Amino acid sequence: MASNDDRPSDEELGFDTLAVRAGYNRTNEGEHGEAIFATSSYVYESAAQAAARFSGDEPGNIYSRFTNPTVNAFERRLAALEGGERCVATASGMGAILTTCLGSLKAGDHIVSSRAIFGSTVVLFDNILARFGIATTFVAQTDLDAWRAAIRPETKMLFLETPSNPVTEIADVAALAGLAHENDCLLVVDNAFCTPALQRPLALGADIIIHSATKYIDGQGRCIGGAVVGTEERVGGDIYGMVRTGGISMSPFNAWVFLKGLETLRIRMEAHCRNAQLLAEWLEAQPAVTRVNYPGLASHPQHALAAKQQSGFGGVLSFEVKGGQAAAWRLIDSTRLLSITANLGDTKTTITHPATTTHGRVDPAARLEAGVSDGLVRIAVGLEDIDDIKADLQRGLDLL
Repeated sequence: MASNDDRPSDEELGFDTLAVRAGYNRTNEGEHGEAIFATSSYVYESAAQAAARFSGDEPGNIYSRFTNPTVNAFERRLAALEGGERCVATASGMGAILTTCLGSLKAGDHIVSSRAIFGSTVVLFDNILARFGIATTFVAQTDLDAWRAAIRPETKMLFLETPSNPVTEIADVAALAGLAHENDCLLVVDNAFCTPALQRPLALGADIIIHSATKYIDGQGRCIGGAVVGTEERVGGDIYGMVRTGGISMSPFNAWVFLKGLETLRIRMEAHCRNAQLLAEWLEAQPAVTRVNYPGLASHPQHALAAKQQSGFGGVLSFEVKGGQAAAWRLIDSTRLLSITANLGDTKTTITHPATTTHGRVDPAARLEAGVSDGLVRIAVGLEDIDDIKADLQRGLDLL
């Protein structure tokens, strides 16, 4: 049996091979499937070894809050897929953002953030980090001049998600990376919508990647988790230190689920993209629909940019219907197949009304500035037969 040392290096392997093989060191039991290390603590050979582990003089497991073989395997695999040196897993996607901010910033620092981000991230920046002396200025995601104008001497981080949630705006990652580095700032990119199967922000100049593993990395809506990816120095230092001390930790079971999810990531993302493209084109032709937001459409303002920096257009789209919230709710409530839930990235198609769910805690004026109108509906297109998805929506569209 070949040993772990006999394997080709990650640099020699393709994406799909890394998704299946990277990051895991087979134990002496010879298991083929990755093991779940369901243990809170570890036994040492001696008091001296325990002291060496805790002091950092000897590598090895200490306590599963911050060292667990299953979690470590997930971290190594995701880092390999993103082209990063280090990944730190967290309890949730929001935990990944919080860990990154607390590990990279201090009181008096300033964030410039895209306005087109997840509602909970807006609340984190505006209501929580602000209490600790970290201020945030929100700008239009696609306006490079607005980003430039918002940077101050105390600005330390530019933050965005691309495509954005829920209006699928595309940020020019390379241009923003240049702007960030000119001003001694970190560029942090939430890559949950695309995953490394469709987009690799580090290769475009980003410093840190955020993931909600809850979404497409899991792919079947089973577990909550997050991840931060970047260099060993940046992620393996203070950001890892925040997880170690703050306890924003991923459970071994969830890490195992995410490991298995990575194995099928690319083929699932291709199927999500294929269905989303067909649905977006169909929705554009519906009389009750006034606008469809999907980067794969020629009508999307950043279609060319998306085609340049992504290898696929993703599985999430949104659209506006005539009649505002009442019409949007009527459409959603008329579905019989689609799942009315705010989660996304599932094999099952999900539908939600962002203005009253994912962005319900955002100030109404700020919500409108971000393009989240009362008539907006978001769909995360799953892997069902596309004709069945269309038929389920047609029932509601016929009522509008």
